[in-house]
Amino acid sequence: MGIRINFSGRSIRYTEDEIATVVEAMRHAEPLTQGHYMHSFEQKFADFQGVAQGSCFTTMNGCAALEMSAQLCNFSEGDEFVIPSHTFTASCYPYIKKGGRPVWADIDLRTRVVTAESIERVLTKNTKAVVVVHLYGYAADMPEIAELCKQKGLLLIEDTAQAIGCEVAGKRAGSFGDMAIFSFHSHKNLTTLGEGGMLYVRDPDLQKLVPMLRHNGHCDYSFDRPDYWKPAMGNVDMPILDGRMLMPANLCLGEIECALGAKMLERIETINAEKRKRALAFIDGLADFPELEFHREATSRHNYHLLVCRMTSGPEKRDRFIRRMHDDKGIKCVVQYIPLNRYDFYRKLGFGSAHCPNADTFFDSMISFPFQHWLSDEDFDYMLEASKDVLRSLN
Repeated sequence: MGIRINFSGRSIRYTEDEIATVVEAMRHAEPLTQGHYMHSFEQKFADFQGVAQGSCFTTMNGCAALEMSAQLCNFSEGDEFVIPSHTFTASCYPYIKKGGRPVWADIDLRTRVVTAESIERVLTKNTKAVVVVHLYGYAADMPEIAELCKQKGLLLIEDTAQAIGCEVAGKRAGSFGDMAIFSFHSHKNLTTLGEGGMLYVRDPDLQKLVPMLRHNGHCDYSFDRPDYWKPAMGNVDMPILDGRMLMPANLCLGEIECALGAKMLERIETINAEKRKRALAFIDGLADFPELEFHREATSRHNYHLLVCRMTSGPEKRDRFIRRMHDDKGIKCVVQYIPLNRYDFYRKLGFGSAHCPNADTFFDSMISFPFQHWLSDEDFDYMLEASKDVLRSLN
């Protein structure tokens, strides 16, 4: 049969108020980048996160935020960073580009994220930074991980691309680390017209470097100009960190996207709660089929950006399930996030070796269901009943 429920690349349908906000910004934004809406979004995002004003910086996408965080790590030759093998590739390669060497940490099989224990197992004398990925919308054990990094003197970066609005111990995911990144990609619970991101930087001294890194090295002149046009609109200089020059780029997010992001912050907790409620209904509806192992979390620690499970009876049955869901029911489930050490890209760089048995076990039997926020109640109920029918037939 044809596809009835696709694995959509678009998570959100915009409300009329959100569309009106975009139209208003299109009419009145002056300029169309680096203006009022950018500053408003950054301020509102800092308030939402419970972090200091001036610590959040919009970027053209989440990867741009990762690129700048990697620059601010200021790696030297031989420096390592710990990162889960089971994550999206953009979580990792920016740090390699800036001179870091990845060391793969395993995930917890139930939560699918790293733990303080799995990180500590792979620390070496060369470790400089730890990148924690809050994958699938679940926030890792940040109090324990932050304490470990503090004791070891390590930089802590949170990849919060999928976990906006999640909380651990009364704090937002993305507020524990020295830096954090967020993504507003089309597939996320908060999205700014396809692309967008945010970088959080805790250190006030590092905060001063970000505007130059983000926008071509532009900065003010260090002297007063009697004539505003001489020598030019503004200076261009090189950000300096610990005596080393950092090369800038243009990583800015436009005013229209910033206006929408600020508006969507008003709705993100509702979106998260609605997705969580649906996820729990789906998980509980399949309670009679223990071969599908979900991660059930009823609190704001999980926003269910994605709805995933593991087929405990193995890859062969997983493949049969996905095939039957697609061919017989018209539902496109997918498999995501090959452990990075298994990609050709990382093997060619010499990073193909890892001891991450949980990551391998989970990936080899994982299923990701279509879970866009705009999925109709009718299609959601159909997907649940279809899953039951296929599982019964396979058993």
